[in-house]
Amino acid sequence: MNIKQAKQEVVDTVEAYLMKDEYGEYVIPSVHQRPVLLLGAPGIGKTQIMEQAARECGVALVAYTITHHTRQSAIGLPFISKKEYGGREYSATEYTMSEIVASIYNRMSETGLSEGILFIDEINCVSETLAPAMLQFLQCKTFGNHKIPDGWLIVAAGNPPEYNKSVREFDVVTMDRIRKIEVEADFQVWKEYAYANGLHPAVISYLNTKKQNFYQMETTVDGRCFATPRGWEDLSTMIGIYEKIDKTIDREVVAQYIQHPKIAKDFANYLELFYKYRTDYQIEEIFKGNPDEILMKKVSHASFDERLAVLGLLISKVNERIRFAVEKEEEMELLQGTLIRYKESGQAEVSKDALELLEEVTAGLLFEEKQKKEAELLSRRQEQNLSLIHISEPTRPEPI
Repeated sequence: MNIKQAKQEVVDTVEAYLMKDEYGEYVIPSVHQRPVLLLGAPGIGKTQIMEQAARECGVALVAYTITHHTRQSAIGLPFISKKEYGGREYSATEYTMSEIVASIYNRMSETGLSEGILFIDEINCVSETLAPAMLQFLQCKTFGNHKIPDGWLIVAAGNPPEYNKSVREFDVVTMDRIRKIEVEADFQVWKEYAYANGLHPAVISYLNTKKQNFYQMETTVDGRCFATPRGWEDLSTMIGIYEKIDKTIDREVVAQYIQHPKIAKDFANYLELFYKYRTDYQIEEIFKGNPDEILMKKVSHASFDERLAVLGLLISKVNERIRFAVEKEEEMELLQGTLIRYKESGQAEVSKDALELLEEVTAGLLFEEKQKKEAELLSRRQEQNLSLIHISEPTRPEPI
């Protein structure tokens, strides 16, 4: 399945696992809540969708890349304790709480959220000493002697063996206790995400014409050559930044993100043409309602690739205007919600003046949004809207 379907599968799983009966017990007991294992090529967005899924479900998220951990940090450090058996005292080995399990409790304390997702990345690339602990984790939901709290869904991610020499295969016993989801790169899904998040139009229009370059993974005599969705998104961000500081993205910079020499060279050449077409065809003037008739005739007789590039420029500009309108609508909805609260508070607190009521309503809204921000339940755009409330927060004038 593609990454969008995989995210929805995680969202649906969270909803199913956290469903409770009339007695407040989970309908699916924790022991039967199978961990989800996402298997897919690197760079297609497995890690990124976890943040989106957690926000959509309104639950906490704790994420770890397990290859960064040793056996001690994963399962805890040993210490000697005294135990009494049959009237005799013995020395016994126990373990401190795992750093990972402790992070879950810390997150619960920080956010006030008792349910969440524990995401473990690169789970099938652990060291030999840590492999048994990972198998125990997937089978029993414990790290060392400490169990993952109820209400926490386990999601793990890994790469297939052909992409990583360190991959270890799980045995049948382990695989029979998890839900395996194989994820594949899908350009149409990525394009939808790219438009929604304002990725650079040069990247989108290029990949529209060269879909085969969206995801490439090749083995050559010089090593692995690859282009991934993550590389295209990061390159898009850098192109935007370079434009703001009046710098030029050259082939060397492109190759730092798109580590496939042929594709990097091809895109660098396209980017030069993109800037040329944007200037030559006066895209900004067209959207101001001042199209040049000579240029319109010129593009009608241009090559297919050139016409496609200009069309990409126009579509990207339309999308930019739509996205701006959507953002303004979100801002207005936020302000409208503030005014509705203000009106309701005014009806309940007739003894307070208007400015005092507005201050209280704004403070309450800011507090709620701050809690969501600390729990990482806000998207970047929602955080920007939060700053809008700060700007709009009323201030009482100084007395004369």
